Amino acid sequence: MEDAQQADFASVIADQTHRALWEVQNVIDCVPDTMWDTLFCDMPLYKHIYHMLHSLDRWFINPYDEFTEPYIHIDNLNNLDVKTNKFITRVEINDYLESIKGKINNYLSSLADDILLTKPTGSPYTRFTLIMAQHRHLHSHMGMVMGFIIQDTGCWPTVLGLNGKIPTGNYDKFC
Repeated sequence: MEDAQQADFASVIADQTHRALWEVQNVIDCVPDTMWDTLFCDMPLYKHIYHMLHSLDRWFINPYDEFTEPYIHIDNLNNLDVKTNKFITRVEINDYLESIKGKINNYLSSLADDILLTKPTGSPYTRFTLIMAQHRHLHSHMGMVMGFIIQDTGCWPTVLGLNGKIPTGNYDKFC
């Protein structure tokens, strides 16, 4: 990690979030097509991924502000306790992830240390709390999805660690 990425809390959050979002995309790319609708805890794998992304989309910035559900959403699609009949394609998941990345990157570009401990409009939680809670939630579900992949393929999806370079172009999506 370069010094410029550690100059302030907001820079660290931005760097680590950027790395986390790269890992999310890589893990999704590592899911074999044959596993996409495999049931885990009575829910298809794509629903586990959608749940993870929907929470990131809704809670990272301000869940109490106006939130527009993504075009693929139906009631309870994000709820891992309720079965739904909606199939989500890999293309739809990837499109949704790209829209989330755009929102989060835009938000992070305006984030500064002096507002991290302030509460966004209508929220009982500070910006820092919301961000940290989503990193926790995101990586809990990433670990589950990675475990499903490892169990099925015997291969470990590539992770970046604290300071590994983010691959560009062709790369091995598994370690």
